[in-house]
Amino acid sequence: MAPASHLLREPAELSPEDAAVVERGMQDAQAATVIDLGRRFCRIVRTRSGSEQPSRSAVVAFEAWLAEARDCGVRVVESFAANLDQDGCAVRAALTLPWSSGQAEGQINRLKLLKRSMYGRAKLDLLRRRFLLAA
Repeated sequence: MAPASHLLREPAELSPEDAAVVERGMQDAQAATVIDLGRRFCRIVRTRSGSEQPSRSAVVAFEAWLAEARDCGVRVVESFAANLDQDGCAVRAALTLPWSSGQAEGQINRLKLLKRSMYGRAKLDLLRRRFLLAA
């Protein structure tokens, strides 16, 4: 069975074996709806993340996707769409604004990983040294 991430890739990017597995999955109407909506959502995000200039077309595409996902008949997708809609301002800002918090999030993740790796091993002085050496 192909990993779930293969379902979200474009058909041209799949190996023949993975394409055959995805094609079998597409024979079920509900699965085909989920795969189509998932691919379209990934396409919207990838298109925005690859362009230098922010564009309103990504927001228009997102609004159309959101409307379709809310009424698709698949409970999990409808729930995902409702949660995205609750945080709609942040999603629209991410699609239109040129700024990203990726660098800050990466550093926070790295520091949290270091902190978790030290639980139960040493006192604060060793943790501080490890943070300073990692920086």
